[in-house]
Amino acid sequence: MATLTEIATLEEKYIELCKKHGILPNTAVLSAFFEAEVKKSRNQRCIMNLYVDRVKYDDYHPLLELCNEINTSEVQGIDLFVRSSCSLEDHYALSLIRSVNQKLRVVHLHDSFGKNFWRDVFFQGLSCKVFNVRSMHFHKLNIVGEFTQLHTLILDKNRIVGFGEDCFSCMPKLTYLSMCDTLVSDLWTSAAALLKLPSLKELRFQIWISCSDSSPPKSQSSPSSSSTGDDKNTFIESDPPVEEDIWDVVEQMDLSLPVEETLHSMDFSYKIPEQDDLDSRISVSSELNGEVLTREKVRRGKMPYRPKDVSPVESFTRQFGNVGLKYISSKASPICSEKHYRMYMINSLPKLQVLDNLAIRKSDRDRAFETYSANFEDLPYKRKKESVVRVLEKRETRSSKGISQNSYKRSLCAAKMGSSASPLLHSLPFLSSRIHQEDDNSRLSPRQFEYHPLDPSLMVFGTLDGEVVVLNHESGKIVRYIPSHGSQSTILGLCWLKMYPSMVIAGSANGSLKLYDIQKASSTVTTSSHATSSGSVTFDEFDQLTSVHANSTDQLFLASGYSRDVALYDIGRGTCLQVFANMHQEHINVVKFSNHSPFLFATSSFDKDVKLWDLRQEPSRPCYTASSTKGNVMVCFSPDDRYLLASAVDNEVRQLLTVDGRLHLNFEIVPRVSSMNYTRSYYMNGNDYIISGSCDENVIRVCCAQTGRRLRDVTLEGNGSDFSMMFVQSLRGDPFRDFNMSVLAAYTRSSSVSEIVKVNLLASRDSTEEQSHGLRSYPSNSMGG
Repeated sequence: MATLTEIATLEEKYIELCKKHGILPNTAVLSAFFEAEVKKSRNQRCIMNLYVDRVKYDDYHPLLELCNEINTSEVQGIDLFVRSSCSLEDHYALSLIRSVNQKLRVVHLHDSFGKNFWRDVFFQGLSCKVFNVRSMHFHKLNIVGEFTQLHTLILDKNRIVGFGEDCFSCMPKLTYLSMCDTLVSDLWTSAAALLKLPSLKELRFQIWISCSDSSPPKSQSSPSSSSTGDDKNTFIESDPPVEEDIWDVVEQMDLSLPVEETLHSMDFSYKIPEQDDLDSRISVSSELNGEVLTREKVRRGKMPYRPKDVSPVESFTRQFGNVGLKYISSKASPICSEKHYRMYMINSLPKLQVLDNLAIRKSDRDRAFETYSANFEDLPYKRKKESVVRVLEKRETRSSKGISQNSYKRSLCAAKMGSSASPLLHSLPFLSSRIHQEDDNSRLSPRQFEYHPLDPSLMVFGTLDGEVVVLNHESGKIVRYIPSHGSQSTILGLCWLKMYPSMVIAGSANGSLKLYDIQKASSTVTTSSHATSSGSVTFDEFDQLTSVHANSTDQLFLASGYSRDVALYDIGRGTCLQVFANMHQEHINVVKFSNHSPFLFATSSFDKDVKLWDLRQEPSRPCYTASSTKGNVMVCFSPDDRYLLASAVDNEVRQLLTVDGRLHLNFEIVPRVSSMNYTRSYYMNGNDYIISGSCDENVIRVCCAQTGRRLRDVTLEGNGSDFSMMFVQSLRGDPFRDFNMSVLAAYTRSSSVSEIVKVNLLASRDSTEEQSHGLRSYPSNSMGG
């Protein structure tokens, strides 16, 4: 057996290498030798701490040669830190890390490296046991390299939003994963990624700090009972100080309920890590000892500090015998604010033992199963998961007698959705390209869109500049283009005529109302308007228009806007028949005709009312009024007219019975406590599912229209290096394709235009070569559908 090189000999070797290269020894490296000698003298594990950010280029070559010697020395492990900006170029730093692969134990990296560095690490892997990354600017995490020895992965305080299809696929020993203070928000894609970790026992998206009057405060860290706990504890103890953490404030909870039943009612106000609010503070109920400790002790898991001028915030309590433990959440990721988050994760990850520092008991699993079954659907129509091949085989062999073709279609949808962890998002390509030949800086900026009622390949959209564009959304090519007329004004209202499918009504924010025959419009993008003048009809203006809609026979259409009035127009005559005044107490956001009755229509207003009207009755009296708790943004009929879907501000989505306005279903989507979070909801293809999105969020929710259970969420992912946030500005279900939709999404970047994103829930975005990302532009405050 070869003799291991002693630390003293190793230090002498390092000094000789420095002399050879004509430099002075690096003091950080000498300190590492000294600390290792001290540990050895105390019969502790001989671990060296190497701070790469203190290494300069001149130190690189002797240190690299030394690392090769370390692999045959008595040093038992290397803990490697990059705590701040590193002066070494990326490939030099990476070669140092890989040179001690055999002894690599802990790697703590602050993101001062470029994308090539991270791609190499994530795609090639490391042999470390603990990996901690801070301030990383990758938003879609895709760690696919060999991390066969890794048991602890800490990704706190990163801007991670989602996961690649194969992320976590090569971490067989990972037992502990922490993603506190990230931007992860999607339950479905997160659970699918975490299921690839066969040994995962402890997961954190937030930290529940427990305090008790009758027992000492518990540590913030909660190591699992695995044999790897010592390594993790050593790492945490040696973790260099970081900037002061800003803690979340917890709302009062029902203390009579078990903790699992109250977690979903918490309001976690999260911020992007770089935008800490220095005024945010955490305080604890006056029932606690009243002991005043520092914020640093809060960070270490002690009782939170409560200044005298800050009002107490109640914590929640869980009873263990006669001991009451009080809990306070800190560093919560937005996923924690999702309703039934804890129950969903416990049910989806059967091997998990600890979630957010709280142990998972058998009773928790039983309750999680019940909660999941009551609030979520695994697959559409609650069908048993089958493979696509098996469903097609049954259909071709007709092995199941008495089964309709529609049943096979539904089974096929369920099978496809079950195999798609991340739905396919596809931005219509021409929208982000320059298309005006006479102006290289001009781009089409969509503001409203509608699918064609008969042709599955067509949709029309109106732009912020008053243009009307007919698009083949399958090929991404413009079919017809109608330039703006007169002063440019945003198109907010669009409606196809069903009986005359070449005709479309367009209403502008300035009140302009026109009926266009798209067959007479130009097939190329042009600023000339003479080609469309003969194919359009101009109606009387409706001031501050936001919405237009035609009835089922294409004889009449309605217009509403920033007023309490609704105007009725005769399409054939091109005239305004009547203006119904003061139909609501505040302005009317959206007006919609019934899909089948030419006389019934519904209105929604910021006065919190949805009203049903009948043109055959006195227009001053609605058939009924249904009230919400917030201002209504929009209303629409279900395809069979059985229900009215009313969407109010901040995720208040209700389904009413059309016959009398009674509440049929409240979808109970968690609000963001924002008066500007305008919510819009529509039915998908058929009456079975609804889609809902809001202009302060990048999430589309898909819910069963019969039970309210959540089928899944779809998160829009921004494009570009700065990852500007996206929000939902409008959305429509594809009337011809099951579980397909399109979303008008808007960026926060003022330089970016809105885009239309097609979403296919039956295909996976990661399994296709075309990986288009969703988007975000700052939403307009104007209403409309």
